[in-house]
Amino acid sequence: MDRRKFLAGCTLAGALPLAASFAAQPEDGYPSQPVKIVVPFSAGGSADSTTRVLAAKLAQRLKEPFVVENRTGASGTIAGIAIAKSPPDGYNLMTLASPGLLAQHMIRGTQYDVINGFVPVASFYDLPLFLVVNPKVLPDVNTLADLIAVAQKKPRDLAYTSSGIGSFGHLSMELLKATAKFDMQHVPYRGGSAALVDVISGQIPVMMADAVVARPQIEAGNLRAVAVASPQRVDFFPNVPTISEQGFSGFSAVSWGGILAPANTSRTLVAKLEREIKQIMAEPDVQESFAKMGVVADFKNSADTTLRMRTDFDKWGDVIRKNGISGD
Repeated sequence: MDRRKFLAGCTLAGALPLAASFAAQPEDGYPSQPVKIVVPFSAGGSADSTTRVLAAKLAQRLKEPFVVENRTGASGTIAGIAIAKSPPDGYNLMTLASPGLLAQHMIRGTQYDVINGFVPVASFYDLPLFLVVNPKVLPDVNTLADLIAVAQKKPRDLAYTSSGIGSFGHLSMELLKATAKFDMQHVPYRGGSAALVDVISGQIPVMMADAVVARPQIEAGNLRAVAVASPQRVDFFPNVPTISEQGFSGFSAVSWGGILAPANTSRTLVAKLEREIKQIMAEPDVQESFAKMGVVADFKNSADTTLRMRTDFDKWGDVIRKNGISGD
């Protein structure tokens, strides 16, 4: 046999097993069965509603069901423990929202590491926060400066509420108080809707409320938005200035949600989901659906979401420690 033909044959034969190994990679056929996305919060909230829109779109594109499962408890840690222990095969995912990211700072004995125990796939929505007041109780408060002036005159008489101790609204308000050098008493509730009812009734006139619960009441005139805590103004309330614009440059408090996979999930599989989510979040009907809920469709890739997680974990952890906030 010709020596060159013999060597060529050996080279080809040696390449076949390598090619077969690439063909056998599980990502190439992913998904081949239903995929579960665990939401660590109750049905009907922003994390749940946005995840269901995303799951339906993923199912359409990838031709397998993406099933949303609500597994509540301990600020998301129960779901987090379960997903962290799941096989890294892409069939068990979790929606991360800001309370779940920060739970380790407030709950002792958390049995997973939110930073190192997962692979971020992407973040896909932002949930703006609005500083709102009751316009009947505080008729002359139209700006952040107005509110600060009232608070500085009678810090013991003015109170704000939130959806609970350690909630993102609570943390954001504490950061604002420290930044703007004013004080106000905190009256926590169990849930944003209950808190908002008492703001509307005038019992507690101030709240840092997320757009999902606040938007309908702002539009109805029951609440007045004096500022948005995002770095930029929000499209559905373009006339509401940011806190940064009102004298506190760089102030930012944005709750957000993303998709996590267990640690050691392959980069190829993560990249596939990342690409799909990016395309979904660019679809006009998805953006419109999110805006109606009061959230902003905002895609960030795996690398940017990883950085965002670490930055927010440290930033808000510092707020929690300085204020002695605990969820225990």
